[in-house]
Amino acid sequence: MTPESRVKKLVKQRLSDEFPTAYRFAPVLNGMGSPGLDVYYCVAGLFVAIETKAPGKRPTARQQITIDAISTAGGLAYVVDDVVTIELMIGHIKSRL
Repeated sequence: MTPESRVKKLVKQRLSDEFPTAYRFAPVLNGMGSPGLDVYYCVAGLFVAIETKAPGKRPTARQQITIDAISTAGGLAYVVDDVVTIELMIGHIKSRL
């Protein structure tokens, strides 16, 4: 399992624990069409997009454009790469509910 895969698995586990009724969608991106992030959630009406990274890695320029577009549209967009950033994200989502 890659470092990024471990982060994705932890995101899925923690969000399932915290928001068991949330809708989750993880698209399989193949380079065609619009760019996207790794996983999307709908949590009590909030649109949440998450880009997972291996520890210490940052989003690509294209991913950052997508993150900015989601934020501009009023969605919540996060980049997470470890337990700390996942817990901060969960805290921020809870503060918006």
